[in-house]
Amino acid sequence: MSWLGWVIIGAIAGWLAGKLMRGGGFGLLVNILVGIAGSVIGGWVFGLLGISAGNGMIPSFVTALVGAVLLLWIISLFKKKG
Repeated sequence: MSWLGWVIIGAIAGWLAGKLMRGGGFGLLVNILVGIAGSVIGGWVFGLLGISAGNGMIPSFVTALVGAVLLLWIISLFKKKG
């Protein structure tokens, strides 16, 4: 997959994770960063659990989305409630 594909998957996964976890996205740049970081985290977690999402655009998106949701959940644990 090209770098543009990763950016698009990261942006969509980050945006959707923001909708699922907080009710809104964070802007294009942060959504891309959350989605890309989420894909790394998702791949690591899936590897630890022995889960193979497969190859291709859809499995990559699912992995990025799961990782982005986990990342946002972890961030919410440390964020002060105001």
